[in-house]
Amino acid sequence: MGANRAKGGAKAQSSLELLVTLSFGLIVLLPIVVLAFIQISTSSSTLATTEAQQTATKLASIAAYVGQQGYPAKQLALIQMPPDIAAIEVGTISGGIGHEIVLEVRTNAGLSYVTAYSPVNVSGQLGGLTSSGTYLVNVSAQTQCPENFATSCVYIQPS
Repeated sequence: MGANRAKGGAKAQSSLELLVTLSFGLIVLLPIVVLAFIQISTSSSTLATTEAQQTATKLASIAAYVGQQGYPAKQLALIQMPPDIAAIEVGTISGGIGHEIVLEVRTNAGLSYVTAYSPVNVSGQLGGLTSSGTYLVNVSAQTQCPENFATSCVYIQPS
């Protein structure tokens, strides 16, 4: 009977050693897993910001091209909206006539403002395009901008 008891004690010790070894392994792996998740989150924010910059630059470039041609020039643009867009402002940050296209991107650090400059006056309403996806946008030269009839501009709106 003493031999069986010694055998059971060896099994218990073996199980405890395995449990301690696995615990140390998990303690070492946990920070690595947390760092990996943080890196993935940062990468997706960086990707969304980069895609937003490409979209804003494309719209500003098309607006400049249409603006140089003047009224009644129009062009349809196919743009890709990245995820995590909070708002889109055309003209100025308050939505008036200006020279900027601003995409507000939600990142881990808060809102990031991605802007593109257009040499012509731009205005428009793209606030409904904040969901991720591909959209057709109408870019047209106007002799009278809808926000201010005394000014000409390039108006950008969903198609």
